[in-house]
Amino acid sequence: MSHIHRLPLSISVLLIIIGGMTTGCNGSVAPEAERDLALAPLVQMPDYVQSAPAAVQQAYQFAVANPDVLQHIPCYCGCAAIGHASSYDCYVADVNADGSVQFDPHALGCSICVDITQDTMRLLKPGKDVQEIRTFIDTTYSRFGPSTTP
Repeated sequence: MSHIHRLPLSISVLLIIIGGMTTGCNGSVAPEAERDLALAPLVQMPDYVQSAPAAVQQAYQFAVANPDVLQHIPCYCGCAAIGHASSYDCYVADVNADGSVQFDPHALGCSICVDITQDTMRLLKPGKDVQEIRTFIDTTYSRFGPSTTP
């Protein structure tokens, strides 16, 4: 008979443990909020971007939608030699008076450009500011060559 009384107690204890684990997994302490990143629509990208790998597509979309960020982030792939002054220039050659974008295909074949932009996006989501991101990029990528951005 005592065996029957233990079963409900064991089940109750098990449910309490599982409930506690679930509460912990659900985050009784709220995780740091992440901000949504603005991305330009993929359909506005040139065909060569639309057919590129997802990371490249996202980098171009981010660059077009966030010039205020990428114009302050350097590139370390050596593209200063072709006139680039920031990571933004690896994606956008010019913006016309009507707001339409002239794309630069440079980043399409440059993993350093795309990696820098993906790192920028990753750090921006939890709320890092541009200076913190710049410091990370400088520290991480300076081994590849000189910066495009003073």
